[in-house]
Amino acid sequence: MTEETHELWTRKLDAYLDGELDSGQMQELDRHLRECPGCAADALRRLQWKRVIHAAGQCYAPNSALRERIQESISPAKPAWWHWRPAFAVTAAVLLLFAGARIFRQEIVQPKKHLVQLSRIVGELADLHVSTLASANPVDVVSSDRHNVKPWFAGKIPFTFDLPELQSSPFELVGGKVSYIEQSPGAQLLFRVRKHQISVFIFQARSLPMDFERPEGMDARSFRLESWQRDGLQYFVIGDVAPEDLRALGELMNK
Repeated sequence: MTEETHELWTRKLDAYLDGELDSGQMQELDRHLRECPGCAADALRRLQWKRVIHAAGQCYAPNSALRERIQESISPAKPAWWHWRPAFAVTAAVLLLFAGARIFRQEIVQPKKHLVQLSRIVGELADLHVSTLASANPVDVVSSDRHNVKPWFAGKIPFTFDLPELQSSPFELVGGKVSYIEQSPGAQLLFRVRKHQISVFIFQARSLPMDFERPEGMDARSFRLESWQRDGLQYFVIGDVAPEDLRALGELMNK
């Protein structure tokens, strides 16, 4: 690879992490990150900065008292009683506008908010998976034996889960570590199939900020994602493999 091509990919790292590249470029850059330790480390560093900046932006939100004081400071003085008649039509129009805005918010904005939350969670899962792929130490407990990996999580997460028997399947357990969504701890398990790596995330369903309906074959950047809920736990399977591989691993996890 020429230096010019390398610099081209480096300039696209931010767009890659923000999911702004087309699917072809996302896949090409995925391959480059697997082959280039320098770019992988750079991507991981930028990802960590983005998450820190995002978290900092959520630290402060004005309370209702502050908003009321600002509103009072900019509100015009009340008109004299004899001016109410000309203002009636305007007041009625404003009330109608507010009513229309409320309907719009219920029918349009609320579903959009749901989609934004869904997109944010899927983006965080993709970030965690990319961080794992780019890390020199992708898991904290390294073992292909489920009897070693499952006990390692005891006391580290507030729930238990089962791991499947993989001897007759194409999947291999690499290991696991603790990951976080919405500051809630969960299990991240790493599997390998035909030189590809798949992350399985398990969180308490109640720790998610929404009712996460099953996204059938959702795209998470250049990855595919499957999700389901069972026994109060939310499962996510994400990787750059065929949908049938994700479903096969999901079926094993559900046994």
